[in-house]
Amino acid sequence: MNCPAPVEVTYRNMRFLITHNPTNATLSKFIEELKKYGVTTIVRVCEATYDTTLVEKEGIHVLHWPFDDGAPPSNQIVDDWLSLVKIKFREDPGCCIAVHCVAGLGRKRRGAFNSKQLLYLEKYRPKMRLRFKDSNGHRNNCCIQ
Repeated sequence: MNCPAPVEVTYRNMRFLITHNPTNATLSKFIEELKKYGVTTIVRVCEATYDTTLVEKEGIHVLHWPFDDGAPPSNQIVDDWLSLVKIKFREDPGCCIAVHCVAGLGRKRRGAFNSKQLLYLEKYRPKMRLRFKDSNGHRNNCCIQ
């Protein structure tokens, strides 16, 4: 199977890995990729296609927060996401959170957002700000979605 390469997105001390959806047959290669990027948590936003036991055994926590393909996430998923990001990067600055949907294609190419998603983003208002100290001890504010 020819899967798209993972894409790492970094902002200050926050690192995210956007990746494909593995199957049980491709799971060992997927775990190798996750370890290479230092992933500590996976957020799976599609239906399950693999058993999480091997991933969890490697010390990588898997969160299953599915929502319909092409649709925006529910308010609960957004709240859970914001809490996760706040906690993870405060406890372990520089760690990496992986996110995957079915193929990862719509999250990685120009023109991938549909009208429902664009409307959601246009109406979205930040729910919280993260505050981190930089290497000089100064506080930085970051608005996250």
